[in-house]
Amino acid sequence: MLQNPIQIKTINQLRKFVSQTLCQRNDFEEGIFQITERQLTRDNKHCGIFFCLHGPRSVKLTAVWESERNTILFYGATGERFQRSSLDRELQIDAA
Repeated sequence: MLQNPIQIKTINQLRKFVSQTLCQRNDFEEGIFQITERQLTRDNKHCGIFFCLHGPRSVKLTAVWESERNTILFYGATGERFQRSSLDRELQIDAA
């Protein structure tokens, strides 16, 4: 379930990786379904990003990038975690 560290340097690369992983896992064509994201905070400090792919028939697939551990956790439509990916370097995201 844990892979070798992923080389991601920018927020756009992170978005693309999340989209590719969620679509491949569920045999969805990439770029067809909307992906929303929400900044996560703890004690008014940025701590991650929550991603949600809105698939067909109200299917929702999610991923969470945790800035503290620098990992991405992927979840299927029933809430089961199916993958954990580690980033090879710290990704700096400015909270909006």
